[in-house]
Amino acid sequence: MQPMRAYIGIGSNLDDPVAQVRRAFQSLNALPTCASVACSPLYRTAPVGGPPGQPDYINAVAALDTALTPDDLLQALQALETAQGRVRTVRWGMRTLDLDLLLYGQITRNDSWLTLPHPRLHHRAFVLQPLHDIAPNLSIPGRGALAELLAACPPQVIARLEPTATDPVNQAYLAIAISGWNL
Repeated sequence: MQPMRAYIGIGSNLDDPVAQVRRAFQSLNALPTCASVACSPLYRTAPVGGPPGQPDYINAVAALDTALTPDDLLQALQALETAQGRVRTVRWGMRTLDLDLLLYGQITRNDSWLTLPHPRLHHRAFVLQPLHDIAPNLSIPGRGALAELLAACPPQVIARLEPTATDPVNQAYLAIAISGWNL
C-alpha cells in the first residue's frame, strides 16, 4: 500500500499532560509502517463538553505518513491510548491520552467505526490551530480550506506553549492567561 498522510489530534488532561502528549508523539512515530512528518506546538485549552470541573487540556496535532489502513491506524491509536492509561468511563471526560484520527488523505467515510474527516474537527479551535501550524494550506474534505475554517471557528481561549522569541503570533497567544497550570 502506498503511504498516506494522516493527521492525528492529541489531547491529555491527566497525569502530567505535557509528558503524555510528548510520549504520544514518540509512540506515533514508532508505529509500524508509520513515519512522523510534523508535530505541532503544544496548546493549553479549557475543556470543551464533558463533565464540569475538568482540568485544562494540553492539545497538539501530528502528521504521519502511514501504510496502515484507516481501520488499522484507528486500532493502533486506541492501543496507544490504553498503553498510556486511558480508561473510557465518561464521554468527553478526563483522560490521560486522547488520539483522534482527524484526516486520512482526502478520504471521506461515515460508519459505526470511523468518521473521516473527524466529525467535530471544523468546530474546534484546539484542533484547527495546531493543524494549521503544521499544514496551513490543507483543505478538509467536504469542509473547505483549513485557514477559512479556523477563521470561522467558534471562539476558544487557547495558549501556545514552548514559545519562540521571534514568533509574534505565539506571543499573542501567550498573552492570554489561563490559571491553574505549573509548567
